[in-house]
Amino acid sequence: MESILKYFPDLSKKQKNQFNELFPLYLEWNSKINVISRKDMSSFYKHHVLHSLGISKMIYFIPGTRILDVGTGGGFPGIPLAILFPEVQFDLIDSIGKKINVVKEVSKELGLDNVSSYNIRAEHYPKMVDFVISRAVTKFEFFVPWVKNKILPLSKNILNNGIICLKGGDLTEELKFFPEADIQYLNNFFNEHFFETKKIVYLPIKTNLRRDNDNL
Repeated sequence: MESILKYFPDLSKKQKNQFNELFPLYLEWNSKINVISRKDMSSFYKHHVLHSLGISKMIYFIPGTRILDVGTGGGFPGIPLAILFPEVQFDLIDSIGKKINVVKEVSKELGLDNVSSYNIRAEHYPKMVDFVISRAVTKFEFFVPWVKNKILPLSKNILNNGIICLKGGDLTEELKFFPEADIQYLNNFFNEHFFETKKIVYLPIKTNLRRDNDNL
């Protein structure tokens, strides 16, 4: 928890409690279903929770924003972001049913009324959202066609509606056909060694930005 409080000192008491409850919940569920590498649990908050919250360093979602987390696995980045943004609606989807069962139970235990979860592939997701997020699901050349038609045409956040992905390593080859993509380096925000190669990639999909909400 120290790493969360270090970078997010203004959390409410409820948010602090929810973040604090994450580790024992995932520790229990991970003993039944391997949703996180067990050797990685000792760095749970840094490698999974703080990494997920890195998206908030690129954009602070306004209330009422709708977000789709594709390939959420055990709930990352969706669940940590749902705690941070309680007035934003998150739909978490994954094609593996047992992982979605964990997401459902964790969301229920934390009282996250702004989280819905579905055992479904991205191509079959029926709703429209402002942003699609993911954490190292697949290359952009495959990912973008899955989700680009799920994004609402009217933008209300400071960034145009689009795709925000957490990625690592050299992205030169992957992004060569997406020149409009914006890359932010997480080591500009978090000073732990883990984040030296971690990046946030934002790809705008819709461009008719409505500026009247910029002051929200």
